[in-house]
Amino acid sequence: MPWPRERRAGAGPAGAGPGRAGAGRDARTDSHDRPAPDVEPPEWADPDELEPEVRHALRSLARSTAERVARHLVAAGQLLDQDPQAALAQARAARALAARIGPVREAAGIAAYEAGEWAEALAELRAARRLTGDSAHLPVIADSERALGRPERALKLARSPEAAALDPALRAEMRIVESGARRDLGQLDAALVTLQGPELDRRTVELWTPRLWYAYAEALLALGRADEARDWFAATAAVDEDGTTDADERLLELDGVVIVDSGDGPDPDGPDPDGPHSDDDDSGEPVAGAVEGAP
Repeated sequence: MPWPRERRAGAGPAGAGPGRAGAGRDARTDSHDRPAPDVEPPEWADPDELEPEVRHALRSLARSTAERVARHLVAAGQLLDQDPQAALAQARAARALAARIGPVREAAGIAAYEAGEWAEALAELRAARRLTGDSAHLPVIADSERALGRPERALKLARSPEAAALDPALRAEMRIVESGARRDLGQLDAALVTLQGPELDRRTVELWTPRLWYAYAEALLALGRADEARDWFAATAAVDEDGTTDADERLLELDGVVIVDSGDGPDPDGPDPDGPHSDDDDSGEPVAGAVEGAP
């Protein structure tokens, strides 16, 4: 992965956004004609944090250019979770300086995917695959096709020999995308069957388990099997220590609980925060009113 070492394990979440609305720019756009973005790498971006294999790939560049590209890539990796648009700006800047370097195109593709620029993600990840011969991001490519409203293309990729040769974690990600594509096509039973297998054994938990179980719960819910879906959302929440899904929130939704956003502070147009409150009982202690529908 073209990210700092400490972010490597979580970079490039395949299938994280299946079916998200919004088409990016036309995938046929000649990205070589894009002007170099006027973006500076942040001062805190240390090129020494880049993965050694990526630094090696940058050796074909002039020393000063390689260092700048490395800083852009480090910044993109660090910003990806908190600010995908800022990460994309950094990745685009790196790409403008090193468009023939596979890991740079990979970084641009993943950042575009996280920012919801599906067509750009497709173009960049396809280019990265041509340059490196690596199919690791095939699930992300398939998911981008789905997000662009082309589930049939996603299914074709999911059934390809290259997909069958992926490692177990990436095959699981591809199955998540395939299941979503089948739901897009109204093939609800097939969507559920796609996810069935030994990975649903609750005695075995892998890094990708929460996402697969969450997708299984979604497939059950689409079939109207709400009780079973709730059970799998609960199982997902129990193993999702990193919060990669919103299984907790889905459980509340299924239970009819609505979370009320109380805001970051008192309403300036509302009652005096030091005055009486309608949510207080006679004892002066606040009544639990943050959750509607709670007992």
